[in-house]
Amino acid sequence: MTTVTSPPTPAPAPTSSRTRLPLVIYLLAAGTFLMGTTEFVVAGLLPEIARDLDITVAGAGLMITVFAIGMIVGTPLMAVLTLKLPRRLTLSLALLVFAVGHVIVALTSNYAVVLGARFLTALATGAFWAVAAVVAAKAAGPAASSRALGIVLGGGMLANVLGVPLGAFAGQTVGWRGPFWALALLAALGALVVYRQVAPDPTSGPLPSVRAELSSLRDVRVWLTLACCAIVCGSSLAAYSFISPLLVTNTGLATTAVPLVLVAYGIGALIGSYLGGRVGSHRPYQLLFTSAGMTFLVLGALALFSHHLVVTVVLVALLGLFGMSTNPVLIGKAVGYAGQAPTLASALSTSAFNFGTAVGSWIAGFALESALGATGPVVVGTAISALYFLPLTILAARDRR
Repeated sequence: MTTVTSPPTPAPAPTSSRTRLPLVIYLLAAGTFLMGTTEFVVAGLLPEIARDLDITVAGAGLMITVFAIGMIVGTPLMAVLTLKLPRRLTLSLALLVFAVGHVIVALTSNYAVVLGARFLTALATGAFWAVAAVVAAKAAGPAASSRALGIVLGGGMLANVLGVPLGAFAGQTVGWRGPFWALALLAALGALVVYRQVAPDPTSGPLPSVRAELSSLRDVRVWLTLACCAIVCGSSLAAYSFISPLLVTNTGLATTAVPLVLVAYGIGALIGSYLGGRVGSHRPYQLLFTSAGMTFLVLGALALFSHHLVVTVVLVALLGLFGMSTNPVLIGKAVGYAGQAPTLASALSTSAFNFGTAVGSWIAGFALESALGATGPVVVGTAISALYFLPLTILAARDRR
């Protein structure tokens, strides 16, 4: 990973995989846990939300769509708008806006206001993710940046294992507004802690500017990395978005047992994000090519053997393991190639992940209605994963030069 430092500053000493990371890394991971939870907890509460707001379940599902659009559009936009602010202030404000958005959702029964609040929450989430990646990479240093990003992103993965199931259970027990109140309270407390723990921006060095951020995107390696980000999420989540019909139709699994398989995916994704960050710190391309190859093979095997329950469950867990292991390395590379102006590159990484997810799941939806049936989305994911090798090979070749 290429980084840029001012000439008088000595290069940081290599960081071993056993060196303890700063506390702020784990605080940022807690923030991404909250935001990962809010992104997906709605899926487990759609019937309750639909009944309470007197709308259809499909209408309630727009809460997820609006959030995704907010992440795609809002992440780079908020990165530019908050560029002049101190990073710890941006992170704290993002958490406060996040809390306000959840309070609005918890209080209102107006459907349009709910959607607007979800969009506002997505803007705050995008701003937090973009700046958190930069802060984590800087705090850990070049030698441990991928490892630190693996932990920060792991907070979002942990949300699938712990936050979403707990939120859905709480929503079904005390009402769907309960999890939104809890997330608002935790985010408000987190804003105070993050502001105290994140170090102030350095007073030396170049001042942040939109021109510098845009100039940092001239390196074609940034765009190759963004292409990898979009493809890796597009392939994995094309299959994962429609994993429920695959399990119910092909394996005959009871609907009530589907969440247990999703937990297996979440555990795989959590382990993959953590190990990807650790291995990627030392052998990034070995990790990227291995994960790319294994994701392709796992998706292909899932398309062929999805009528066997045990095999399918194992493959779903492996899809989370290999499909999500590349993310911390890719974000670390995007931030590194951008040098002294990494905020916009980090933001575009988040947008690329969400863009790939949106496009992959959109195409997979058509495949689901085709003659392939429930296997269709997995076939789409397999085809998309094969495209991953093109930008990755070009990126590796350019780095070798």
